[in-house]
Amino acid sequence: MNKDSRVLVLGATGLVGGAIKRKLEMDGYNSIYCSGSFYDLRDENETENLFNIVKPEYVFNAAAIVGGIKANMEHPVKFIDDNLRMQCNITANAYRYNAKLLFLGSSCIYPKYAPQPIIEDSLLTSALEPTNEYYAIAKIAGIKLCQAYTKQYGCRFISVMPTNLYGPGDHYNNDNNHVIPALIRKFHDAKQNNREYITLWGTGSAIREFLYVDDLAEACIFLMENYNSFEIINIGSGEWVTIKQLAVLIKDIVKFDGDIKFDNSYPDGTPRKILNSTKINNLGWKATTFLVEGLRLTYEDFIKRYGC
Repeated sequence: MNKDSRVLVLGATGLVGGAIKRKLEMDGYNSIYCSGSFYDLRDENETENLFNIVKPEYVFNAAAIVGGIKANMEHPVKFIDDNLRMQCNITANAYRYNAKLLFLGSSCIYPKYAPQPIIEDSLLTSALEPTNEYYAIAKIAGIKLCQAYTKQYGCRFISVMPTNLYGPGDHYNNDNNHVIPALIRKFHDAKQNNREYITLWGTGSAIREFLYVDDLAEACIFLMENYNSFEIINIGSGEWVTIKQLAVLIKDIVKFDGDIKFDNSYPDGTPRKILNSTKINNLGWKATTFLVEGLRLTYEDFIKRYGC
């Protein structure tokens, strides 16, 4: 890429796409286009119209329907159907315009009991985590679609697998988000309402790796410029905690004085999910934002956006 390249960021109103757009702007790219809310990427004609207008040279596909365990369990059709439709439309148009495409996958594509830290070759070696398998299957199909286009037509399509993400621009609806934004909202609301305790799903023993979204954006641009294999590549921080440890960190940052209780009648999800990021580290990229600092910045963003 050069600074005048026509770059299309899909999903720019979301956590990941927004971070990629910010980073591109900071780096001086001056031909950045976004789908916004004007185009329904599930619709074949609308997606084709967008690509016809932009004629992109590079496409960051961060468009997806995402959510936590509860949303995945309650809306499986939405998670598989909407994501499949978007992925097919975007990939076909990237091919038509000979654009280099970066597809954002997810660490949930890996088997529930994959050896840890998870290497890229673990894909499709055993069963998925049931609580998010429909989203995972959609993402796996997206990966395979990119690989198929690359093998058959010589396309420049790459697929990246980030670990659990958080940071500025996230959504804080308790019913639909991932763990960090959900915890920030819970602790903040409990503090505002002087509650004595909050209750969290599961046992708190599940282990997760978290990556600050601005670090991910930097990694995606780095890979767009330096990576050309159709083999998937992990993007992790190398820093992990239990959900209980995470909750304590957020409790301290929010300054909530009450207790934390866990309801083990609800599932933990995958017991341990840590990525092996050796491949991208060997290419010259490493995450730079430590979890405590990233959580502090994320809470500051929450306060600014919601005026609490």
